[in-house]
Amino acid sequence: MSQIPQLDRVKYAFIFPAFLLVLTITLFPLIYALVVSFQTIRIVPPVPAKFVGFDNYVEILGSARFWGSIQVTAMIVLISVAIQYVLGFALALALHHNVPGASLYRVSFLLPMFLAPVSVALIARMLFHPVLGPVNEFFTMFGLENLPFLTSPNFAIATLITVEIWQWTPFVVLLMLAGLQGLPTEVFEAARVDSISAWRRFRDLTFPMLLPLSVAVVFIRLIEGFKIIDTVFVLTGGGPGTSTETLTLFAYNEGFKKFNIGMTSALSFLFLIVVILFGTIYLAVAQRMIRRYQ
Repeated sequence: MSQIPQLDRVKYAFIFPAFLLVLTITLFPLIYALVVSFQTIRIVPPVPAKFVGFDNYVEILGSARFWGSIQVTAMIVLISVAIQYVLGFALALALHHNVPGASLYRVSFLLPMFLAPVSVALIARMLFHPVLGPVNEFFTMFGLENLPFLTSPNFAIATLITVEIWQWTPFVVLLMLAGLQGLPTEVFEAARVDSISAWRRFRDLTFPMLLPLSVAVVFIRLIEGFKIIDTVFVLTGGGPGTSTETLTLFAYNEGFKKFNIGMTSALSFLFLIVVILFGTIYLAVAQRMIRRYQ
């Protein structure tokens, strides 16, 4: 018995250095970025660090470009994630009921998720090219004019949403299908014996039982969606103008094109606040829905 405290001390002696290293690697950049956000620092041309307080935050909050990027990001994320969930859930239900060719579909549906977003954006840029793209060539076969998929603000946002749906719906399919396969079969067999319709089985059994999983899936996709940059950077570059510029692309332009490090750090923390607000509101609404179905 007297050896147990000694063994615990040895165990913690081995764990503590690794824990301290991970903590330092995680916290130091965050604290350093927070300090830099209260300064004016430029790399090109070199400008010495100068403490300016909340001036960077005030300038960003007073910028129409910042609020425009929030609107664009929210529009892309909310619309694409909503469609991803509905479409992914529907496909998962179809695969769960063993439609003809289900094995082939399970493999093919997952392929887009394994592609790099940059490669997906490059393929989409070729497909939706205003003049040479096969999508516009298809429309011209029916006597329609070429559509400005990448040169019109509304069409460009719709194109980005389409690409996000195509690439990340398989993620929803994968998780929802796993959830469906984990549901107890006895409940559904009893419902069939009672001649309950398929719609009522979905509304009263399947959806409520998968609601916690649905909340988690949508939350993951919302957080990941807010970080979108590579697809926008390659496909539209934030254009035309700044009509498709997201928050992350805005921060990239400030940091790696204007080399305004202080402004970029402040923008990053404002981005963090925006994500936390969206996440908090979503989880509050989701908790009310879960309690309602319990």
